[in-house]
Amino acid sequence: MATQEDKRVQWKNLRFKPEEYQLLEKRFKKTSFRKLSEYMRSVLLEKPVTVNYRDKAMDDLLEEMILLRQELNAIGNNLNQAMRSINSAHGNADTRLWMNLLSVINTKLEPSISQIKERMNQYADIWSQKLKAVKA
Repeated sequence: MATQEDKRVQWKNLRFKPEEYQLLEKRFKKTSFRKLSEYMRSVLLEKPVTVNYRDKAMDDLLEEMILLRQELNAIGNNLNQAMRSINSAHGNADTRLWMNLLSVINTKLEPSISQIKERMNQYADIWSQKLKAVKA
């Protein structure tokens, strides 16, 4: 709980030209602050301001990896659905053939999909560590 001394009781109004406010907003959005008032206090009181630097190429790569992960998950889901469908129609000779075929496909694909996902997670961890280093 904040004591009376910790509370901000002094109030000052500032007026900006539209272009000044746009510049202020643009600079604020590049920081790690959640509130504009926090950012403005830090600037006015000459406290350190952390600016986030974003590498557009890495952002694009990360976005592509996210899409790839979603696609891999969809492939896995489709294989599982096919296996369930075949299992529900058991008894037929064709069904056993399809079940064996899908089982072989699944056995071959599962390690590869897991390996790709693991590698993607490693890249995501490396990228998030780089972001943390830039913020520090």
